[in-house]
Amino acid sequence: MISKDSLYHFVGIKGSGMSALALILAGEGYRVQGSDIEKYFFTQQGLEEAQIPMMPFSADNIQPGLTIIAGNAFTDDHPELAKARELGLTIYRYHDFLGELIQSYTSVAVTGCHGKTSTTGLLAHCLGHLTPTSYLIGDGTGYGNEAAEYFALEACEYRRHFLAYEPDYAIITNVDFDHPDYYHSIEDVFDAFKTFANQTKKGVIAYGEDPYLRQLETAVPIHYYGVDPEDYICAQNIRRNEEGSDFDVLVEGQLFGSFHIPSYGKHNIMNALAVICFLQLEGFKADEIARYLKTFPGVKRRFSVKQVQDLIVIDDYAHHPSEIRATIDAAKQKYPHRRVVAVFQPHTFSRTIALLKDFAEALSLADEVHLVDIFTSAREQSGQVTIQDLAQMINDKVEIISANHLSPLMDYQDEVILFMGAGDIDNLAHQFEKAYGALNLKHL
Repeated sequence: MISKDSLYHFVGIKGSGMSALALILAGEGYRVQGSDIEKYFFTQQGLEEAQIPMMPFSADNIQPGLTIIAGNAFTDDHPELAKARELGLTIYRYHDFLGELIQSYTSVAVTGCHGKTSTTGLLAHCLGHLTPTSYLIGDGTGYGNEAAEYFALEACEYRRHFLAYEPDYAIITNVDFDHPDYYHSIEDVFDAFKTFANQTKKGVIAYGEDPYLRQLETAVPIHYYGVDPEDYICAQNIRRNEEGSDFDVLVEGQLFGSFHIPSYGKHNIMNALAVICFLQLEGFKADEIARYLKTFPGVKRRFSVKQVQDLIVIDDYAHHPSEIRATIDAAKQKYPHRRVVAVFQPHTFSRTIALLKDFAEALSLADEVHLVDIFTSAREQSGQVTIQDLAQMINDKVEIISANHLSPLMDYQDEVILFMGAGDIDNLAHQFEKAYGALNLKHL
């Protein structure tokens, strides 16, 4: 049972979900500490600001009286977990603890194969301004409010971890084939989402243009969102320009309100529509929602824009063909008079080989393409595909770049350089920014 009398020890506290959960508990008045490797992670900043004790991994960290929360990246034979079992301590896996925690709130879980983090971030921003809210976002952001009545969380479908949650509401953005190291087919993915949808208590908010989500059957109401006037909630009179997107919203055919979002691409309009739907169902007014939609600053590594000399440099987490398409579409909306150059780092060999043709087609929407070698994860060090295989499927002009070979990017002057990937390509983007800036200073 979750209690404020316990001291919660996080095994792997620097993970994005784990650090966010630790911040939530600390914010709500729980006692929290954790351990991890000594390498610096960006999540440390928030943990340090919250004065949450962190220590290197060691079995000596585990003492009687602790309650353990274990990150999913660590197996049961980890020294700290083995010691915890010896002492008979209560051990939760991250998703199991979170599933129990949210039962005390009106909870809304945001899931889907793409758009989870951006949608959860937007929901947390609006809901947090409208009413006391605790929230967990997949970019490592966590916030706990002792007065919270609502809890918004990102729910990841990987290895069916989200089945540990039984939220009041679920927002489901889409169903697509991903995580081929675990899921066998898109039907297998959809099976997981069907199970999750049937664990909700009050309602499901689902993207109406997704053919799989249209097949959902649940005991609770399903509220579809999209551009079809037959949907429960729909966007009409959409205007997209360099300042963002404007649209009217109809609920069951009646005008609910007019909205502006300072973000780009159809996918962001749909994400906003899902958030509006939830807030409308919970009784919030259109003008209140509109006030905060237009002030959303975005989330980490989602269309993060910098100007470097005359270039526009964008860093984005896109690592699936559908996400690449959406990100290129957003770049072309925001910068209609500039050429878009895609720099992409595939994430995992299994995903690359399973979606090779789709990656090539999506990247071809950019004006030019450069590739970075496939990012190896802890669970995949090699595979039956190379970065050259992807390059050949796009065109003969694609070059492979790296931290030691940035020259192909140095001649650009007015383009949008779009760095995309879920690995460490953000580091490459930072390195390029410094090198390009230094090069152009020499020419002044």
